[in-house]
Amino acid sequence: MPPRPHFLVLTFPFQGHIAPALRLARRLLAAASPDALVTFSTTEAAHARMFPAKQPDGGAAAADEDGGRLEFIPFSDGTAAGYVRSDPNAFNDYVASFHAAGPRSVAAIADALAARGRPVTCVVYTLLLPWAAAVARDRGVPSALYWIQPAAVFSIYHHYFHGHVGAVVAEHCHDPSFVVEFPGLPPQTIGDLPSFLTDSTDPSDMLHSAYITIRDLIDTLDGEGPKATVLVNTCQEMEVGALAAMGAYDVLPVGPVLPSGDESGIFKPEDDAEYMEWLDAKPANSVVYVSFGSLASMGREQLEELLLGLEESGRPYLCVIRKDVKVALAEEEAEMHGRVKNGVVVEWCDQVQVLSHAAVGCFVTHCGWNSVLESVAIGVPMVCVPRISDQRMNAQLVVHEWRVGVRAQVDGGGVLRAAEVRRCVDEVMGNSEAAAELRQMAGKWKGIVAEATEKGGSSDRNLMAFVDGARSDF
Repeated sequence: MPPRPHFLVLTFPFQGHIAPALRLARRLLAAASPDALVTFSTTEAAHARMFPAKQPDGGAAAADEDGGRLEFIPFSDGTAAGYVRSDPNAFNDYVASFHAAGPRSVAAIADALAARGRPVTCVVYTLLLPWAAAVARDRGVPSALYWIQPAAVFSIYHHYFHGHVGAVVAEHCHDPSFVVEFPGLPPQTIGDLPSFLTDSTDPSDMLHSAYITIRDLIDTLDGEGPKATVLVNTCQEMEVGALAAMGAYDVLPVGPVLPSGDESGIFKPEDDAEYMEWLDAKPANSVVYVSFGSLASMGREQLEELLLGLEESGRPYLCVIRKDVKVALAEEEAEMHGRVKNGVVVEWCDQVQVLSHAAVGCFVTHCGWNSVLESVAIGVPMVCVPRISDQRMNAQLVVHEWRVGVRAQVDGGGVLRAAEVRRCVDEVMGNSEAAAELRQMAGKWKGIVAEATEKGGSSDRNLMAFVDGARSDF
């Protein structure tokens, strides 16, 4: 008897990686045959934060769902506490440990699963794990990269690391207005390229390891034959040109991959009763929702300007200020809450639930890809405040390709000022023709995404094709 289809889904231990990977894991379970298995694996520290109630002794016990068909088993990153921000080189040191310990630990997990009668038949991995393909290859099973950023960003990386305009980008990296061109994309300024290509190429940069890892990832894909498989968390209709420029690989847009129910993660939402009841009392399309994601830090000056701008907008707002940000600004917390007159501040929330509420009319976002996809799929226009990595490119797509948002400008010190917050919120939520067009386009793209992800849609067909292909490959 052939083995049951068994997908091992591996991801880096950041919330922005865990969320789309876990969503795909559940989609794979639903799309594959009724006896299919999925094992989801991230690092021990992240796993412990995902399932604290299941680990009273602080250990890394496995959890499972759906009668054991979806199992959670952590791998080692060579550290006890995972990534901890401590000094400027902390991330680079962590990634070195991650790449050294991760392959050995994942290989041991795959072997242990086989010994239990649950052999892995396909490995799916996210973008900072180039070594996962070798673990799969050593065990004679296929692998697929799950690209959790837009196809446009993948296309830029692919062409850059194959010698396209690399020298030009390096020469003009300090000129954000300089224009470069990549196949399948409209002309881009240096300032809108992924920050790892403009800010992190120097070995002394605090995120240099991300640049090196993505370079290694492209090399890994090039070594897969006959063509590496790349699943992309986008849909065909959203990125036609960029997807066409990825012809070197077997590319399958399978997104947006959205939550299918209760979602585990390393951040736990507050009790939603209070903020959802607050939203229930607000008129339709009246509330500004603000969240800058799971990683972005925020200094006192930025927090003051943000809250001032939201108050001056005169609109009710729901603002996420993470617990670690509050701790870092402990002396100002009481003062901060004193400024909040017209809104509610929470440490974390169920973002999809909030965006889906009829009262929410605008999303002020850092433009992480998960947040962008959720907003597009739900039909909420955005104010874009991108910072690093793919976020600047994501903002370009939001503002210029899909026309469902506006770009906020920060000052020379990188601070989003109160007047700019107010201006952008008014531009999105006001009564002008431009605001009406943004809302109209948001509704249009909501419909396009719904059609792509429903049964028989383009993304659904691609996911089914991947599942069928993985089964036949093994």
